[in-house]
Amino acid sequence: QVQLVESGGGLVQAGGSLRLSCAASGSILSMNSMAWYRQFPGAERELVAAIARTGKTNYPRVSGRFAISRDIAKNTIYLQMDSLRPEDTAVYYCNGRTAQAGGFVDHWGQGTQVTVSS
Repeated sequence: QVQLVESGGGLVQAGGSLRLSCAASGSILSMNSMAWYRQFPGAERELVAAIARTGKTNYPRVSGRFAISRDIAKNTIYLQMDSLRPEDTAVYYCNGRTAQAGGFVDHWGQGTQVTVSS
């Protein structure tokens, strides 16, 4: 069972930066992809950024302000968030996806709160 532990959330003023970290219990290359999601109150989780095993990245919503990266030796992925806005306030979750017979399995961290004040 893959375990993911996030850290780095907190309170920041608008325009500021935060870097989230997600440490995996095993090799991050054992997963097909890893990603950061966020969840607003009363809403479903939405994909913020993803990085495939190949290293290819995807930013469906926040291109230019956020950057996902990884340190393979440390089994850790990061989310650098710059120019933060109050609307970025959410719980941020680390995700790892592994392939299993017939499909994929998603693994989740416990989440870390990011609060951006205006």
